[in-house]
Amino acid sequence: MRKLLILLAVLSSPLHAEEATSAPGGVLRALDKVSGAAQDIVMFRGQTAHVGNLDVLMTDCRFPKGNPAGDAYVELEIKTTGRDDKLFSGWMIASSPALSALEHPRYDIWAIRCTTS
Repeated sequence: MRKLLILLAVLSSPLHAEEATSAPGGVLRALDKVSGAAQDIVMFRGQTAHVGNLDVLMTDCRFPKGNPAGDAYVELEIKTTGRDDKLFSGWMIASSPALSALEHPRYDIWAIRCTTS
């Protein structure tokens, strides 16, 4: 019973969110699942990169304040070239690529890190 009370006390306490800083850009990795070719894509905020027939827009890249080598959180919008429907729109977390992933039959794209210069 005591363990249950301790567990409930820990779960009910508010979590302290770590403060984040926006970086000028970031690095993504793209994998073509058909050819097996992988490439790293260095991008700046607001820039669109082309991966096969996909347009990848990076709207933000954040990292823990005071720790640029820490976990990267990248906000992306991914669309098929020439179309308006979004295949992916949201945040990707470098340490947990499967948590919020692009669902595409040919390409995988995931966040690697933020760039600070």
